[in-house]
Amino acid sequence: MTLRTQTLPLSANRKNLIEMQSIVKTFVNAAGEFTALRGIDLTLQEGEFVAVIGKSGSGKSTLLNMLTGIDHPTTGKVVVDGVDVYAMSESQRSLWRGRNLGIVFQFFQLLPMLNLLENVMLPMDYVGMYDIDERPKRAMELLRMVGLEEHAQKLPRAVSTGQQQSAAIARALSTDAPIIVADEPTGNLDSRSTNHIIDLFDELSARGKTIVMVTHDPSMTQRTSRTVVISDGELVNETIAQTLPLLTLPLMKEVNKKAERLHFQPGATILRAKNPVKNFFIISSGKVDVVLKGKRKDGLVISRLGANDFFGEIELLRGGKSIASVRAAIDSPVELLALSREDFNWLMQASPLTEKAISNTVQKRIKENKQAGRRIKKKVKHKK
Repeated sequence: MTLRTQTLPLSANRKNLIEMQSIVKTFVNAAGEFTALRGIDLTLQEGEFVAVIGKSGSGKSTLLNMLTGIDHPTTGKVVVDGVDVYAMSESQRSLWRGRNLGIVFQFFQLLPMLNLLENVMLPMDYVGMYDIDERPKRAMELLRMVGLEEHAQKLPRAVSTGQQQSAAIARALSTDAPIIVADEPTGNLDSRSTNHIIDLFDELSARGKTIVMVTHDPSMTQRTSRTVVISDGELVNETIAQTLPLLTLPLMKEVNKKAERLHFQPGATILRAKNPVKNFFIISSGKVDVVLKGKRKDGLVISRLGANDFFGEIELLRGGKSIASVRAAIDSPVELLALSREDFNWLMQASPLTEKAISNTVQKRIKENKQAGRRIKKKVKHKK
């Protein structure tokens, strides 16, 4: 028997699978009201491996509870693969959750009186999936997948913490749910066990599963395809979080407030060579071409930058005018975030780590530009 999940081709047009619309969650207790989520709008696509990061108390776990239907939003809507999660009754939602979501809890939640094989079979029994005779075979295959085949008959307390977490992941996969939700799945694991689990999630994502992983560890974002940052119940601009990951969450939110949103049509000029540069630009969507002036009417494209890249930093840090022109690629429009020179200088002072990272990029790009210039000169000399 083989797993039914199959690798999605890279060219596949992946659909929007999860849509969270204006989600607000307010808790009321004797001390008063506390709003944990403040108007969350979030869309996740099929096959994405998403890290949700934020400090303790930022709203990460509450966000997962809204997605999984474990708790109700105060206002807003959650739609998963076209299904309004909160339009169902509690019993309908429970059955839907068993068939569509595989949940990996932070502390595993394995039943102590059942062995690992029986724990993995449990969701199949609950939602009535697969023939009774097929369930043990499928559970064993999943345990083999996470390296626990030899421990199938052991109780959870008889295996290590890392093995319990691996068993919890196998259980989450038992109904072949399209979405895997994991709350701090590596928080109690050593580095070796952590790498094994992230490798497994990465493989599942490649097969088309949508993985949503809550973590407090920013380094995990290096292994995921997308990062969602939450702070005080609000989502931080993803472009800023991806482009400037060394910023603190308060600084990310401040940059989002200061940045101007700009839109350019395909082929439109953004910066002209030898003109002053007044802004630091971050690409939200689309692509831009960096162009050196030459004998060709349209210039020579020396590099192309895409989403979460930036430009304008060389001139702002080193002074002087633009050394090249920058224009929107001819095949798509471009969305940019622009920080003024004043705000860029403020940011460099506020975050020395970010200043160092951008300075390193400046040195690298200056070297690349010089090499490109030498190549152009050689071509011109050769034609003569």
